[in-house]
Amino acid sequence: MPKETGRKLIASNKKARYEYLIEDTVEAGLVLTGTEVKALRMGRATLVDGYAVEYQGELYLEGVHIPQYTQGNWTNHAPRRRRKLLLHRHEIDKLLSKSEQAGHTIVPLSLYFKDGRAKVEIALAKGKKVYDKRQTLRERQDRREADRAMSAHLKRHG
Repeated sequence: MPKETGRKLIASNKKARYEYLIEDTVEAGLVLTGTEVKALRMGRATLVDGYAVEYQGELYLEGVHIPQYTQGNWTNHAPRRRRKLLLHRHEIDKLLSKSEQAGHTIVPLSLYFKDGRAKVEIALAKGKKVYDKRQTLRERQDRREADRAMSAHLKRHG
């Protein structure tokens, strides 16, 4: 079987970009069981409630839902188990020191296969206030209206 190349997106956390102000992103590997990898290859995972926590000096991903593999048997995994993140020590120390500041957390942004290996993009994030969320919505709406006006103008005069 030929080796996989490129990046295949499995799941992305669009809610995180709305709920949080993203300050720094890092790519991390994941320690997974065989049935988890097979379930991910089927393109099934949910990152919405996910976050990273420190446990015995390591970073772990919690709240990420990888459903059980349908063809699995007694070796199947628990859907919401704690999964270890594979990062260099200096990356862990940097993320932990910044996440200890008030209002900061570590959230997963996307889960994907990169050259056949499962990776997760995690971000150091700060919770947005309600008015910041409204501002984000307003900016998105203004950008959409500007794009519509540009395309309408180009259709008339193009």
